[in-house]
Amino acid sequence: QVQLVESGGGLVQAGGSLGLSCAASGSLFNSTVMGWYRQAPQKQRELVATITTGGTTNYADSVKGRFTISRDNAKNTVYLRMIRLKPEDTAVYYCNAFLPLYGNMNYWGRGTQVTVSS
Repeated sequence: QVQLVESGGGLVQAGGSLGLSCAASGSLFNSTVMGWYRQAPQKQRELVATITTGGTTNYADSVKGRFTISRDNAKNTVYLRMIRLKPEDTAVYYCNAFLPLYGNMNYWGRGTQVTVSS
């Protein structure tokens, strides 16, 4: 069982910056692919970024060059640094833990709201 708790959301003006954190419980963090997803009102949840245990990252085209995902395995925490934010980045951001070595199990946090005003 993995529990994820996000923090760091809020309201920011367009062009501003914001950082999100996701703390994971349990002893399997070093076996997880961590990711951030987001869901805007009346839209489907979409991938923002992922990071493997070895630090390989993957980003949605819409956030490349503006968002940076990172992880601290010693702290069981994954981060998302967001700069040059746009109104279309407004969404609930969810932390995800994917365990490919444990039956492809997926765990989700409750989400944190990010609102970018124009």
